Amino acid sequence: MLWRVNDRPRLKPPGFIDPCIPSKAEKVPSGPGWVHEIKHDGYRMLARKNADRVRLFTRRGYDWTDRYKLAVFGMRNLAAESATLDCELVCTDTKGIAIFDRLHCRAHDGEAFLYAFDLLELDGMDLRARPLIERKAMLAELLAKRVTPGLELVEHAGEDGPALFKAACRMGLEGIVSKKKNGEYISGPKPCRSWVKVRNVKAPGYLRVRDGLDG
Repeated sequence: MLWRVNDRPRLKPPGFIDPCIPSKAEKVPSGPGWVHEIKHDGYRMLARKNADRVRLFTRRGYDWTDRYKLAVFGMRNLAAESATLDCELVCTDTKGIAIFDRLHCRAHDGEAFLYAFDLLELDGMDLRARPLIERKAMLAELLAKRVTPGLELVEHAGEDGPALFKAACRMGLEGIVSKKKNGEYISGPKPCRSWVKVRNVKAPGYLRVRDGLDG
């Protein structure tokens, strides 16, 4: 399997899985078949544990393990022999709001932690074909056993997506991601219809994308 950097094909690093790419929309989907999560403003990260070894990959496959010691610490202390998590790496302010500039400037690498929102593999079991709601329950159970910082759970915030989106905008958050309860985990590069991202147009993250500055 190949990936590209500056138009040059390279082998993907061992343990890397292409992330699921959400579709973009202006309207939040509603109905009992959907659940909704806060979209935190940070770096998309695939976190992989295999015995005592932990690796953190960006969405394009770069290995950033050496940068974020706290996140590595949280992954290493999971109660599992192996696990692969889909996460957002963030730095937060004193109110617990993810601030992208704190992460991007590299001055707060020691504070950066992972918000985990999906579980792709656990102790050798490939979970991507299982329903989202089942994967999320297993992820919650796994993180409930953690005893160290560096790793937190992105919880589902009910079924009223439009109300959650309004609340996220009032708080100045980046937006929300709505997901089909029974959806499989579908890797990129094409956007997945069972994940829908709606962004707050007044949030800094939206302005970065609009101006072509988002990584």
